[in-house]
Amino acid sequence: MTEKNTSGRGQRDLRVRVKTAKGRKLSSTLWLERQLNDPYVQRARKDGFRGRAAYKIMELDDRYGFLKPGGRIVDLGCAPGGWSQVAVPRVNALGERKGKPVGRIIGVDLQEMEPIPGVELHQLDFMADEADALVKGWLGGKADVVMSDMAAAASGNRQVDHLRIISLCEAAAEFAFDVLEHGGTFVAKVLAGGAENELQATLKRNFTKVANVKPPASRSDSSEKFVVAQGFRGRWQDRESSAQDQD
Repeated sequence: MTEKNTSGRGQRDLRVRVKTAKGRKLSSTLWLERQLNDPYVQRARKDGFRGRAAYKIMELDDRYGFLKPGGRIVDLGCAPGGWSQVAVPRVNALGERKGKPVGRIIGVDLQEMEPIPGVELHQLDFMADEADALVKGWLGGKADVVMSDMAAAASGNRQVDHLRIISLCEAAAEFAFDVLEHGGTFVAKVLAGGAENELQATLKRNFTKVANVKPPASRSDSSEKFVVAQGFRGRWQDRESSAQDQD
């Protein structure tokens, strides 16, 4: 909400205004102005998080409770690391909650990252053939949660961007099917736009509950939403094959 001056000298807009510098695009100026006035950006700096996205996973977990002490978590495309930061105390990755099981967090990204206490970071393409085996080896078993806040580079075309992020989310879901424990959770960012119907159908075949949520920390003018799929039942193709073998 825009704060107002009510001192009696008339109302004055206290939002930070950014002038367009020579050589800077208007879109960049507007982005910078939005960042400077975003309460979640300011709160992230104060709380020590690497980005405002931390509050999205925090709000999702507050509602659905998938980050539990002792949980084994895979954070795909984890840079800059806000989601992993939130997960550390919630799964007790540092063992600071006495009497609670200690969790594990594996962060995977194409780029190198600054270390995060309690998180094991790996520079890896999660779509590589050996990625699922590597991650399960690092975890020492299967994961309880696979989460992804990944987004493809924006092209400026809303439909193209929508299709790109849906493809990325579908790839993340396929990865999750390979590494999730039965009963596990998959959380990922998608963009509303119509092409997500097939993804939704696939998730509903593989999980007992699938919810689509726009947490309060998600900007109101953004088309992003998050899918929270809980109760992994095993890859449905494998279940179908097993049922046929028993006939």
